[in-house]
Amino acid sequence: MSDKVRILIVDDEPLARQGIRQLLETEPDFVVLGEASNGREALVSLKKMSPDLVFLDIQMPLLDGLSFVEKIDAKYFPEIVFVTAYDEHAVRAFEAGAIDYILKPINPERFQTTLERVRRRIFSGEHSFLKDKLAELLNGLKTSEKNYLQRVPVKQNERIRFLNADKIDWISSQNNYIEIHTGREKFLLRETMDNIETKLDPKDFVRIRRSAIVRISQIKELQARFNGEYAVILLGGEEIISSRRYRKNLEILLKV
Repeated sequence: MSDKVRILIVDDEPLARQGIRQLLETEPDFVVLGEASNGREALVSLKKMSPDLVFLDIQMPLLDGLSFVEKIDAKYFPEIVFVTAYDEHAVRAFEAGAIDYILKPINPERFQTTLERVRRRIFSGEHSFLKDKLAELLNGLKTSEKNYLQRVPVKQNERIRFLNADKIDWISSQNNYIEIHTGREKFLLRETMDNIETKLDPKDFVRIRRSAIVRISQIKELQARFNGEYAVILLGGEEIISSRRYRKNLEILLKV
């Protein structure tokens, strides 16, 4: 066992990764090996670097933190500290299972407490019990896993029609409404983009600008533009211009 704890930071927000790095600068027995911006990158880095500790964001596009944990090969299994901004159910599960987590924005005192726990577990050999605890945690979360939207009630000719979520091609905002596009049909629904985004499975949908969410499987091609934006071409021929704010969501799709 090395006298230093080797770390991988996994978070889709660059500022969040930078914040953790800065908090670790005053800890001589912790060294950051690298960073990853999503679960797919993290799996590759894990095999290359074999870190002792991973700071792992829970909410990430395509492959979230919990799905990442499920895919870790046993021989690479590190100590894990979950990082979360708002997942109250996960926090309760972590506390019940004595799994370490930190909340965003990170409290430096809480961070120090977490580091002390990590030191103790890694250098005392208690880490060997972590995999069993995480298995219990994941099983517990799955039993009450968030149910993403399956059907959307929409009005059509004085009737209420239930539209299957898997038929949605893309969604745009229209003042206080959202407009759902499916094939040649459009439906207005009194809802906000932020709220509908939380109800859709992030493995199937990606937000490309403040006013547009698209089904990933409907994206035919991406055309890079000079200002950091993309022209997103859908299978139905629609062209939607992404914004730089959501550029990272699309760049994740480009990595295999």
